Amino acid sequence: MQKVINPHIMTVNAKYEKTSHMPVPVVDHRESGASVRRTPQQQRSRERVERILSAAKDLIAQGGSDAMKMGELAERAGVPIGSLYQYFPDKGSVVRTLAERYNDEGRTCIRDGLDGVRDADGLASAFRELIDIYYGLFLDEPVMRDIWSGTQADRALQDIDIGDSRENGRILAEALARIRPTGEIGALFTKAMLVMHLGTATMRLAISVDRSEGDALVEAYIQLALRDLLSA
Repeated sequence: MQKVINPHIMTVNAKYEKTSHMPVPVVDHRESGASVRRTPQQQRSRERVERILSAAKDLIAQGGSDAMKMGELAERAGVPIGSLYQYFPDKGSVVRTLAERYNDEGRTCIRDGLDGVRDADGLASAFRELIDIYYGLFLDEPVMRDIWSGTQADRALQDIDIGDSRENGRILAEALARIRPTGEIGALFTKAMLVMHLGTATMRLAISVDRSEGDALVEAYIQLALRDLLSA
């Protein structure tokens, strides 16, 4: 598999930068791992949440999420420890909020990439480009890599992952329906959701082995996925 095209990665990273100051829903997982969202209403509160998330990304990039401590996070963010717990009851809620942010931004990228698809060749080209971008982000973003590497050990992250696959599958199914209007939408969605979920699993495997083997795994996934997506 060829090296990921840097301009594409820069485009996606630019989207991350543009959204970095948007209001962020804070996730509360204290009850049965459920996501209870609340968005800080005051500008000062939104800025404080952004500082916390930015500091968390720095700490995760430096030492991983397992090593991150709430006291250390509050100090790095420059907020009182009580304020940190007001927005995030535990470390897991910080990590899950970051995960959902990455998912939201990735979903926008997928939607934009597939929006213009009108034929099989267009789908093949757009899908390959999106997977190359996604793989590049896994390689270049230590925070994203850390979060998703720990998905299997966190039930709430698993639920977020499944929800993400479902939403991304819906977007892919809509593109499939445009090039195969006679297809049964339920079957298209099932296939698309599975393809998207396996894509994330492939990325986790690819970054756990050496680069050349990882490239080969991602290329094999692209070929298998397109063969299935474009089959009659």
